[in-house]
Amino acid sequence: MKKVMVFGVFDGIHQGHKHFLKEAKKLGDKLIAVVASDEVVRTLKGRPPMKNVHERIEHVEKEDGVDEVIVGDDELGSWDIVKKVRPDVVAVGYDQKTLKNDLENSLGEFGWHLEIETISAHEPHKYRSSLLNGR
Repeated sequence: MKKVMVFGVFDGIHQGHKHFLKEAKKLGDKLIAVVASDEVVRTLKGRPPMKNVHERIEHVEKEDGVDEVIVGDDELGSWDIVKKVRPDVVAVGYDQKTLKNDLENSLGEFGWHLEIETISAHEPHKYRSSLLNGR
């Protein structure tokens, strides 16, 4: 079974997220969504999420094609969740360049071949959390 992992804040699911999850699912048999903890969101965005991690997990669990939803690491760059789950593929969004670079720089820490795939944008001028949330 080919496992695909995605990372995100998922602070309100929009069509861009739906596209991202659907395309990521095509890369394997099992899609595992990793939802950023509230503390990591504060670190990444400089503000708390609009919805807490439990609410965000509930929303992602309802999405078609998502087989499992888990909370991400509390420490950025530790990659403990990746090491624990051992996915075959990590799919990143077109706008997750820092995540992709950090993951690529950490590939030597993993004891297996891990593919990194970038998912194309879906109307980013319309479906981007910062636009939809008025930020």
